[in-house]
Amino acid sequence: MDQLGFGIDIGGSGVKGAVVDMTTGKLQAERVKVPTPKPATPQAVAEAVTEVVRRVGWEGPIGATFPAVVVHGVAKTAANVDGSWIDTDIEKVFTAAIGQPVRAVNDADAAGVAESRYGAARDRNGLVVVTTLGTGIGTALLYNETLIPNSELGHIELDGMDAERGASASAKDRESLSWERWAKRLQKYYSALEAYLTPELFVVGGGVSRKSEKFLPLLKLRTPIVVATTHNEAGIVGAAMLVSEELPG
Repeated sequence: MDQLGFGIDIGGSGVKGAVVDMTTGKLQAERVKVPTPKPATPQAVAEAVTEVVRRVGWEGPIGATFPAVVVHGVAKTAANVDGSWIDTDIEKVFTAAIGQPVRAVNDADAAGVAESRYGAARDRNGLVVVTTLGTGIGTALLYNETLIPNSELGHIELDGMDAERGASASAKDRESLSWERWAKRLQKYYSALEAYLTPELFVVGGGVSRKSEKFLPLLKLRTPIVVATTHNEAGIVGAAMLVSEELPG
């Protein structure tokens, strides 16, 4: 494995990138962030990604997360980005724009792999469910530390709608929910996942995980639930792993 890698995490609100020490999983310097363009079309997102790479000054292979089902580098869905991404080859678009080779992976899958290698899911056997609470809800399934890609369990139906519409961190902000009211929605969501999957462990990531003491103690589950140790940097770290390792999907 190369000592350094570069990861870019494309989210609904921001495009973030940083150089990662692949031995420790730590960022080498403060991440660079630019706003996700509106609308988030392929050309516009490629320009934002190129700007992040330029500002960091990175030269070499790049790993990039994307908020979609990603199969062999191609977007099969489009969550929180423009619908024109569907069936678009993410890797070709970014490689052509940047002039450097790019590998793409589902954003939550990248976070899950980072947590499995460096974080709260490390050395955990059985089924671990990593969730990212942000603009939407991303999920990664890891069985005996092996990724089962593109699970997309943020889209299970709760109360007649996609779970992420009511239980994501953006829903909390959009509806000005208190921690207690939001935790009730999270309780319903994690209880459903628990009933469907019977996992050994839940890991909670995303930017809001930095305030986990506000909501995790309010959840009552049979399954242990812990905060991601890579926090909101998990996508960048997992994407950087693509530089030197192959991921499923």
